[in-house]
Amino acid sequence: MLKDGELGVIIQRDKQTYAVAPHIPCGVVSPDTLRKIAAAAEKFKAAAIKITSAQRIAIVGLDSADIESVWADLGMEKGAAVGLCVRSIKACPGTTFCKRGIKDSLGMGMQLDKLYHGLELPGKMKMGVSGCPNQCAETCIKDIGLVGMPKGWKLFVGGNGGAMPRLAVEFAAELDDSQALGLIDKLVNFYRQNAKPHQRFGLMIDRMGGIEAFKQAFADFSKA
Repeated sequence: MLKDGELGVIIQRDKQTYAVAPHIPCGVVSPDTLRKIAAAAEKFKAAAIKITSAQRIAIVGLDSADIESVWADLGMEKGAAVGLCVRSIKACPGTTFCKRGIKDSLGMGMQLDKLYHGLELPGKMKMGVSGCPNQCAETCIKDIGLVGMPKGWKLFVGGNGGAMPRLAVEFAAELDDSQALGLIDKLVNFYRQNAKPHQRFGLMIDRMGGIEAFKQAFADFSKA
């Protein structure tokens, strides 16, 4: 019996079969990759192919004996679907494709993916990048999120979904790309040094006394 995350698997409801989720940065996938996924699903008799809420494609219902062969056929990086780490970065089409896009959310999402996907942290972390205030990347429920505005990026922190959902709060505004990336890097490092095991970003903020106390602690951290 494989454990969640071992060889990149996710245990299924029957406790006998597994899913794998190849890494697909920001949900952008080529026709060749789709063909590889379809071929592997057919060859190893998968129960289903599921497009996930995290912009991944999961091959569901695989036998443990086939997992290594599935990955060999795919030739793809394993997606960080489970574990205490930065999960897949969710991004909307932004100015690359969407008529409502204000900022290049897809380009920014790809940069964040290269920097942080799979990075081990005290708890799981989800990031989102939306190219306009419509927030199609569900930025408002991400640990760290960016929203494109006419004067630059707004940066939000502390959101999450789950059994106890919470909305993220605005942390900074009118950021250019370089400022946004620099601030996110400091936030990730602050979280890595200050969060308790399994504690999401928002709960860390609560433990520190709320958003204003967190901002002060972060300011002191940034000066050090």
